[in-house]
Amino acid sequence: MARSIVVVIWVGFCATLVKGVNRSACPVTLNPAPGTTGVNPVLERYESALLMILGFGGFSILLAVLHNSVRKYIFHDEHNLDTTFDAGGNVSLSLTAVTVASQLFWPGDILHSATLTTKVYLVNPVLERYESALLMILGFGGFSILLAVLHNSVRKYIFHDEHNLDTTFDAGGNVSLSLTAVTVASQLFWPGDILHSATLTTKNGVAGPFWYAVGIMVNIFIFPIFSVQFKTRAPGAKTYLQIIHARFGKSAHVVFCVFALVTNLVIMIGLLLAGRATIKSLTKDTSDEFSLLVMAVLFGSYSLVGGIGTTFYVSYFNACLVFILLIVFVVKILHNETTEFDSIGHVSKMYEYISCVKGPPENENYSYLTFHSGVAILYGVIEVFVSSAVTYCDQASWQSRIAAKPIQGVWGFILAGFIWFAIPATMATTTGMAYLALSMENGTHLLTPGQIDEGLVTPLIAEKVLGSSGGILILTMGAMALMSTGSGEVMAISSIIVYDIYQTYLRPFRDGMKRRQCVLCGKNKKKTLIATYESRSELHCQCVSIVRCHGCAEDMVRRSEAADNCIKPQYQCPTHGNYRQYQDNLIHFKNWCIVWVTIAIIPLGILVFESGIDLNWIFYVGAIVTIPCFPPVLLSIMWVKATSKGLITGGILGLICGITATLSAATMYEGGLNNFLINTVQDYAILAGTCASFGGSLLGCIISSLITNAIRCPDDANEEWQKLYDIDNPLNPWELNYREELKGLHFDSKPTFEQMSSTFKKAKMVAYIGGGCSIALMALVIPGIIMASYTVMSEGQFSAWVWFTQAWAVVMAIVVIVAPPAEEISRIVKQYRKNKEALLDANEAADDVLLKEVNHKELNHDPTQPVAKV
Repeated sequence: MARSIVVVIWVGFCATLVKGVNRSACPVTLNPAPGTTGVNPVLERYESALLMILGFGGFSILLAVLHNSVRKYIFHDEHNLDTTFDAGGNVSLSLTAVTVASQLFWPGDILHSATLTTKVYLVNPVLERYESALLMILGFGGFSILLAVLHNSVRKYIFHDEHNLDTTFDAGGNVSLSLTAVTVASQLFWPGDILHSATLTTKNGVAGPFWYAVGIMVNIFIFPIFSVQFKTRAPGAKTYLQIIHARFGKSAHVVFCVFALVTNLVIMIGLLLAGRATIKSLTKDTSDEFSLLVMAVLFGSYSLVGGIGTTFYVSYFNACLVFILLIVFVVKILHNETTEFDSIGHVSKMYEYISCVKGPPENENYSYLTFHSGVAILYGVIEVFVSSAVTYCDQASWQSRIAAKPIQGVWGFILAGFIWFAIPATMATTTGMAYLALSMENGTHLLTPGQIDEGLVTPLIAEKVLGSSGGILILTMGAMALMSTGSGEVMAISSIIVYDIYQTYLRPFRDGMKRRQCVLCGKNKKKTLIATYESRSELHCQCVSIVRCHGCAEDMVRRSEAADNCIKPQYQCPTHGNYRQYQDNLIHFKNWCIVWVTIAIIPLGILVFESGIDLNWIFYVGAIVTIPCFPPVLLSIMWVKATSKGLITGGILGLICGITATLSAATMYEGGLNNFLINTVQDYAILAGTCASFGGSLLGCIISSLITNAIRCPDDANEEWQKLYDIDNPLNPWELNYREELKGLHFDSKPTFEQMSSTFKKAKMVAYIGGGCSIALMALVIPGIIMASYTVMSEGQFSAWVWFTQAWAVVMAIVVIVAPPAEEISRIVKQYRKNKEALLDANEAADDVLLKEVNHKELNHDPTQPVAKV
């Protein structure tokens, strides 16, 4: 197969141009589309539903079952709530990378990237509604549920943490590097990557998606720095809001809970709009309600079954599928000599037609084949601010990092950036440029401006080049992108509700808890004792650690023996029993929370669709509203002098400045605020709003904190950071997850701040050096080379750029497909061997005890009595 692909690529590269274009007429301004043609639907509704629900949905459920089995029988943490949200906290490097990349695959990545290159026609639907529903719900949804079952099996039978609430939201806290990278990349596949990047290509040429990608990648590569600080300073936190609550108290926590939920709301609206555009463009007679029902099922099905750990597994398969389909597009558009179109099939053909199209006036020589584009660079600057909001203020982004250890999270995020770049760069260069070439061949634009803004460039090209199968491929890519990002948002909202609202305010385990009080007994912990009379044992915590608790071990044995019974025995441990029951109640609440969040998608979608807002508007204006959350969140992690008043002042001031600047700039365009939805997303209105939001928030936060902080010496700073160490789950202490890294160090119940900093010094260095070098490469070196070398690209230069993006995509595809399963299988096998060794040790210890009892009986044996045989 690989040899055949190489042969096809080589033949395409060496082939000569069959038919040219009259260059004497260049440049040509393309006329608007005379009418609206469309992408032909290729599936009936039941086929689409079967493919997506039974196919993808069913497979996802299988993966969830597998994951749960691994957690249960290998890692033995299936009862841990945290495992739901952090996947055990120890996901492998490769699986982290693939998952991050997969979560970056937004539906907009497939569709909107092509929109940037061209003007739009109506895409002809290719599927009936039942076909689309079956494809998405039974296909993708069913597959996802299977993955969720697989994940649950792994957690249950390998890691033994299936009963841990934290496992739901951190997947065990030990996700591998590659899986972290793929998940992050998959969650970052926003509408801008598949849909929006092609739109930018259509409008601005090759410069559009490139500078768009550079703006986003700056934030992707900066994130490892903050991620490693998060994991080393607050290793027990499951949401970034827990850090704000621990350091700054209730007022700041409530304010930023609102900001966090608004951010998730903006992202969810963008997903719904992108999903509707994809489904309706390729499915016949599709209603808004139908699209919403399909998306709700996709988002919530496997999230309910497997938690965040399933998202990692599903993201891996999503990323694999997206890269495979991307390579299919590349071969069909750029390495296909048998195509019926004269303008595509080879790079030389495409170049000859595109070079004759007159580009925007901001581009060098009015060319689409130049990186010298003022408006494209402006978009890149805007994207730096826009992507910062959805990267740092979205709990879904933090969850993927929380699920990995510091070094895996750092490398995973860096690798995720390179994985993600392959999608918009290759997709836009392929579909966006193909659209311009076909439009030139046609003599007019194939789509109207409105259709281009809807992200229909990629579906149109897919349908024209691949026929009905192309529509199915685009629907598949869109559905996979929807599942990765949508499920991540459902889990993010659920984790905020569970940890930061329900557990903190509505139903805490112990009311009136003060800092450094034990959540189990309510007494002060030893480190807080400052007076002699307080040192009496009855006044401070004497709770035994979960690791050395015999009562908990007996409880687990009894409940394991009653696994087949409907009614489980009550917990008997006097120390942890009540808290275990509380955690079980939280797990039950978590399940209902996921269900209600999923159901809420439907009325939310109806309101959004009726409002008339589009993907472009919510993408940019929504960012202006959420950017004020960005500086306070980072300062709460990085700056010891940040205060509650500073964070609140910065957030509110940034919001006011951003909205004011946007509205003021919008009034300068024709129609003013009467054309609200149009003028508020004009280039300079967005730039003014994003800059004002960020600047106002940053300055307000810093100035107010400098005035109100109480840090006067190093001891004050250490005391401030110690607040974050107190974030912990007594049933799943964060120290257990770092024992391998902390081996050889001596400490009481937890390592000190200095020990953690020393242990993960390498991870911090990798974050600073790796992130800095990656930013320099993508924002300075590559742009510097291409800006200096390419003014308006020649055919050879254009061919080199296309081959560069293709090679990048192929290399990243290999990494995505191979690395995560290799690392994950290795991790499961390692844990299985550990479990086996622990079981042997336990059996040997039991035999020694039994032998000692027998010897004792023989020494005290009455000669008149027979000796009992063992």
